[in-house]
Amino acid sequence: MEKKKGRVTLPSEQNFLAETKELLERWGADAIRDSDGTKLDDEIKQLDAKIYTTYFVARAHNEFAEKHPEECQQLYLMSQFNTAHGETLEIDFMEGYFEEQLRPDYVHHPKKYWEVIDRTTGEIVDCNHWDVDEDLNCVTISNAVPWHEYTVSFLVFVIWDPTQMYNHITNNWGDKPHDIPFDVRGPQSNEFMATYLTQWLKDNPNTDVVRFTTFFYHFTLVFNHLAKEKFVDWFGYGASVSAAALDAFEQEKGYRLRPEDLIDQGYYNSSFRVPTKAYLDYIDFVQQFVAKEAKKLVDIVHESGKEAMMFLGDNWIGTEPYGEHFEQIGLDAVVGSVGGGATLRMIADIPHVRYTEGRFLPYFFPDTFYEGNNPVIEANQNWLTARRAVLRNPVDRIGYGGYLSLAYKFPDFVDYIEKVTDEFREIYDNIKGIKPHTGLKVAILNSWGKLRTWQTHMVAHALWYKQIYSYLGVLESLSGASVDVSFISFDDVIQHGVPEDVDVIINAGDAGTAFSGGENWKNEALITKIRAWVHNGGGFIGIGEPTAYQHGGRFFQLADVLGVDKELGFSLSTDKYFTSPVEKHFISADAGVFDFGEGMKNIFSLSKETEIIEYSNGEVHLSSHDFGKGRGVYIAGLPYSEENTRLLMRAMFYAANKENEFHKWHSSNIYCEVHAYPAIKKAALVNNSMEEQTTVIYDGSGNSKEVTLAPSEIRWEAFSDES
Repeated sequence: MEKKKGRVTLPSEQNFLAETKELLERWGADAIRDSDGTKLDDEIKQLDAKIYTTYFVARAHNEFAEKHPEECQQLYLMSQFNTAHGETLEIDFMEGYFEEQLRPDYVHHPKKYWEVIDRTTGEIVDCNHWDVDEDLNCVTISNAVPWHEYTVSFLVFVIWDPTQMYNHITNNWGDKPHDIPFDVRGPQSNEFMATYLTQWLKDNPNTDVVRFTTFFYHFTLVFNHLAKEKFVDWFGYGASVSAAALDAFEQEKGYRLRPEDLIDQGYYNSSFRVPTKAYLDYIDFVQQFVAKEAKKLVDIVHESGKEAMMFLGDNWIGTEPYGEHFEQIGLDAVVGSVGGGATLRMIADIPHVRYTEGRFLPYFFPDTFYEGNNPVIEANQNWLTARRAVLRNPVDRIGYGGYLSLAYKFPDFVDYIEKVTDEFREIYDNIKGIKPHTGLKVAILNSWGKLRTWQTHMVAHALWYKQIYSYLGVLESLSGASVDVSFISFDDVIQHGVPEDVDVIINAGDAGTAFSGGENWKNEALITKIRAWVHNGGGFIGIGEPTAYQHGGRFFQLADVLGVDKELGFSLSTDKYFTSPVEKHFISADAGVFDFGEGMKNIFSLSKETEIIEYSNGEVHLSSHDFGKGRGVYIAGLPYSEENTRLLMRAMFYAANKENEFHKWHSSNIYCEVHAYPAIKKAALVNNSMEEQTTVIYDGSGNSKEVTLAPSEIRWEAFSDES
C-alpha cells in the first residue's frame, strides 16, 4: 500500500537539504518551516512542500527599534516591599530585575504614570511627597510612616524580547544581538509594521504561509537580576501596557486606569485572580486594538496570495481565540504547542479559522536532544496523552519545531515520529468532521468562562505546578472523554441561568481564586439559580474548595448541595458525627488506590444523608449527596491518571443520574477507551498505555466482548445499527 502523505510540518535549517528530503518522505510531510534561530536554504524552499516562514511583527527589527526608543514596548512593574524605619525611605525600585531586559521609563513623567503605595494602609502616597533620582533609579519618600511597608509601581521599557532572551540563553547564542520589541501603538511603529511586511512579502516569493509569531504583545515574562525567570504568566497582559495605551483607554472607556489596576498588589492580574471590572475592560480594550491592527497585516498577506497563520504563544496577548474579537482578524490558521490533551483541545476547538495545527513535543533543542538522553520517551508520552483528545476533535495538522539536525542524530526518534505521523493521518482520515458518541454535556464554571476555553489553571502554558496539578487533571481527563465540554462564567449564570443542555456543572479550584469563584458566591442570583437547577435534576461536582466564600455561616456556599463543608476552626465546638463511609459506591467501583493530589484538609459531612465514599485522617475526600432530583459530588482533588479519569467519568454519570448509560461504548479496563462515531459506524478501541492490555468492550447497546490490545494500539472496528 502506498504511504499516505500530508498534514505534517517539518522544521528544517541551512545546509541540511539531503536529510530534509529524506525526512520529508519518511514522515510524509507536506510543509517545511523555519524556527527561531534557523533559516531555510533556497534549495529547501524549492522542495515539493508548502513553505512556512516565521514572521516577527514587533521584534527582530533592531535597525528600526534603535531609532525609535520612545516606542519600545513597556511594562508596569512593582518594586519589592520596603519597610520604613523613619520618615524618609529610599526605594531602589529596579532591585531584583534584569537591567539587560528592562529600562525605567523617564520619557513619560513618573508623577503622572507611576504610583507609590503605602501597602500597610493601601493608601496612595501623594506625588508631592516622593521624588525620583533618574541616575540611581531610586524613589525617595519624604513623609513615610515608620514601620509601614511601601512599594513603587513604575513603567519600564522592554529592551530585550523575553522569548528571544530565553532562546538566547538556552542555546548559548553568545554575541547575537538582543531583539528589541516595539509597540505598534506608536505612530512610527504602526507605519513600519505595514510597510515592512509589504516589502518582506515581495522579498520572500517562495513563502506560502506567513507564520506570525504572534503579533504585538508578549505574555508577561520578566527576568530577575540573575537572568532567571522572575514572573511568568501565559495570560498576562502586562506587556501590552504603555503610556499611550493608558491615555487611549481613558479616551475610549471614559475613565483612567490606575497603575494598581494592572499591578494588582504584585499579582499582576494572574488568571487565578478574580478579575475586576477595570481589568476586564482593559482586556477587551486590548483585544479590540489587536484585532483591528492584526487584520491590517492579514489583509496584506492575503493580497499577496499567501496564507496567514498565527502561533498561539509568544506575542499572543490580545488575540485570544475564544474572545469575541478574534474572528475579525481573518486568519487562515492557528498553530500552538501541544503539551497534552487539554492543550490539544485548546487548539483544535478554535473557531473562525480554516485549519488548526499542533506543534508536538519535544522541541528539537539541545535541552532534550543530547547524548545519553532518549527523546522517544517524551515524544511517546506527549503523543499518547494528546491522542485521546485527537480522537474527540483532531487538529488538522501536526508538526515539530527546532533544529532538525539535532533530531536526525537519534534514529529511534526518527523511526517513532514516522509511526506517529502515519497514525495521526489514519485518525484524521477516519473521523475529521464526524461527531463522536457523547454521553453527557459538562460545563466548567469559573470567572473566565468561554474566553479561556481549555485554559483553566494554567500558569505557564502546560507546565506543572504543585498548586494546580490537582485541578489541571480535570481538564486533561475531560479532553479525551466521551462528553461534550463547555466553559461558562459566573456572569453567564447570573444573567442567563444554566444552559438547558448541560447535565453536569464542575466548579474546581482553591478558595478565593477565579476558578473557585471567591466573592462571586456571595451573589444571591448565582446561588439560587444553581440550587434550583440541581434540585430539578442537574448534577454539580465540586473539586478542592468549590463555591468557597465565608458568608452566612457557610464556607462552601453550596454546602447544602454538596453535603459537605470545610472546617475553618469556627465550628470546632460543634460535634461532627457523620464519619462512616459506604461499603461500596458506583463512583468508586473501579477505584484501587485513591489519589487526590494535594487533597484538601478538614472537609466534613453535614448530615447522615451524605454518602461518604472515602474518609481518612478524620476528613472526607470523596462523597455524594442527593439534592432534590439532582446530586452534588465532592472530590478533594483530581490529578490526571487513568484511574482518576475513570473516577471522574463515574462521578459525572452519577451526578447526572445516568448510571444506566455508563456502559455504552465502554471499556472495563481503565487503560483502554472506546471512541465511537455513529455517523460512520466505526469505533476506535484504544490502548492508552505502553503495555499490552486485555479488556471487555461494550458497544452502544451494552453487548460485550473481550479484546487484547498491543501497547499503545489503536484498532478500528465497524459496527452495525444494532450495536
